[in-house]
Amino acid sequence: MTATTWGGEQLDLDAYLARIGYDGDRRPSLTTLRQLHAAHSAAIGFENLEIVLGRPIPLDLDSLQAKMVRQRRGGYCYEQNLLYAAALERLGFRVSGLGARIRMGEDKVRAVTHALLRVELDGEDWITDVGFGGEALLAPLPLRDGVEERQGAWTFGLVHEKETASWVLRSRHEDGWFDLYSFGTERRFAADYAVFNHYISTHPRSPFTGKIVVQKPGLAERLTLVGRELARVGADGSREAREVTPEEIPSLLASDFGITLSPADAEALVATYQE
Repeated sequence: MTATTWGGEQLDLDAYLARIGYDGDRRPSLTTLRQLHAAHSAAIGFENLEIVLGRPIPLDLDSLQAKMVRQRRGGYCYEQNLLYAAALERLGFRVSGLGARIRMGEDKVRAVTHALLRVELDGEDWITDVGFGGEALLAPLPLRDGVEERQGAWTFGLVHEKETASWVLRSRHEDGWFDLYSFGTERRFAADYAVFNHYISTHPRSPFTGKIVVQKPGLAERLTLVGRELARVGADGSREAREVTPEEIPSLLASDFGITLSPADAEALVATYQE
């Protein structure tokens, strides 16, 4: 098979689809894209545990498959969207990478540190992103100014900012629209993500180097474990939170986030919170 942009020829497609619980149509259609996005988001949790354990984050496809497919772990944006891009490519979708600046409700201009994907279908572009974590899209969105879409209990929208020449992904909160991130249409490649990944996984000011960040979006609620705080957030703005003990984190990851740790990794993770 000819080499591809995202390594689709190296992907064990059957194993990936089994991991996310997808047994539907494999033709590159909008229905397939929607179902793949939803299945991946539901099955593979967002997590930064390797960073907390002091390990590098390899982005080659063999490593991504070993971790997220065979070991049934999760990953963060570069890992998740690179694996997803390989699957889309293997299925015949026209997929390209994009880079985003995180906003999370603030006007501050941050560096490009987030990966998302664009898929062209029947002459229209779609944004699909399975690696954003807590406020992640549950389905693709058409790249259209002013589009709004209800996804489960949540509402997302896209607007094009003339002043910054950027697209902005937004989520509707109780008090109005909340900017999640902004992005341009410049194509990004695995080499770009390797540079972004090095910064995010090693810099002391990165939000992922100092504590556990585990997230799972759902149709009705979002579940997060940040540090030792486990929180459930509803679409109505409700929030229930409690502090967890280090010893219960491994079982909690398995039961609530679908993340399976080896005994050695579970022991090492507990130890980081007992120091």
